[in-house]
Amino acid sequence: MTDGKIKIVDTTLRDGEQTAGVVFANREKVRIARLLDEVGVHQIEAGVPVMGGDEKKAIKEIVKLGLKASIMGWNRAVISDIQQSIECGVDAVAISISTSDIHIEHKLQTTREWVLESMIKAVEYAKREGVYISVNAEDASRSEMDFLVQFATEAKNAGANRVRYCDTVGILDPFATYDRVKTIRERVGIDIEMHTHNDFGMATANALAGIKAGATHVGVTVMGLGERAGNAAMEEVVMALKHIEGIDLGFKTTSFRTMAEYVSLASGRELPAWKAIVGSNMFAHESGIHADGALKNPKTYEVFTPEEVGLERQIVIGKHSGSRALVVKFAEYGIQLNDDEAAELLPKIRSTAVDLKRSLFDKELVYIYEDALGNRA
Repeated sequence: MTDGKIKIVDTTLRDGEQTAGVVFANREKVRIARLLDEVGVHQIEAGVPVMGGDEKKAIKEIVKLGLKASIMGWNRAVISDIQQSIECGVDAVAISISTSDIHIEHKLQTTREWVLESMIKAVEYAKREGVYISVNAEDASRSEMDFLVQFATEAKNAGANRVRYCDTVGILDPFATYDRVKTIRERVGIDIEMHTHNDFGMATANALAGIKAGATHVGVTVMGLGERAGNAAMEEVVMALKHIEGIDLGFKTTSFRTMAEYVSLASGRELPAWKAIVGSNMFAHESGIHADGALKNPKTYEVFTPEEVGLERQIVIGKHSGSRALVVKFAEYGIQLNDDEAAELLPKIRSTAVDLKRSLFDKELVYIYEDALGNRA
């Protein structure tokens, strides 16, 4: 976890399960952990050991799998919490405490001094136990910078390996994220993990901005699952790093769709067709201009291939389709349309799509063909 490369820290099993109404069965948690490890996640935040019961049992089962990924337990800045994590056999602990004045005053009802003291004691205890330590600055994005720098410095001096910068309520934009993370890196010199929420739709953008500013770790969840509007989505962060920033983390991205489908089923949450990277519409082309371009050269409208994330290209026939797509689609049925036939069918197909308010199924297209051209054929 300290070789200087960007590390992906997946918290689907902790923050993802904190989504309102989501509960993973133990067998599902174990299966998800296996999937995360198989795709290449560097560290898995497996849950909250102090909850005991099934939670602690599942974490122990995950530890026993002998995965390549580091296994982390989440804790408050309380020594008894950390003891529960140690009992599970995890090799890493997250020690979380609020650093914003609004949290300190209204949630914790204490002082900055108490926050620092509690954090230091917890870190020193964890350090003696020989585990990797992430100190989580909860609500860091609303924390006063000088105090945040002091907090990170004290954490480093106590033995922490990194600080988790938590945009707990998702209020940052990429520009503010870059400035704040850069300041901490320059003034403290400690590894930083980005933990961003999506309340304003900027979780992935903020995560990338933090990396540009020097963050070494990124907290993510599958499909962006998480509290309220969710977290930065793992598949988005990994693919954006690869194709936009030129940073290939070596992930098995061909399993992304399968993994998203499983987490969707286990969480009871929809995998939207329009979901970035793994949604079924990512490579579905209906618009005549787009479909024509994609058929001639997929790179005209696709940044990466569908196979790279476990999807397939689809040419969808509907209101916006053109004759070129129609010829290709009917060729799949063994029907060779000429240009005149395609031009004759197109108005009927578009009219039917408008009436039905959707694209057309294969059988519907064949029926329209048979009604219009079947006798002629």
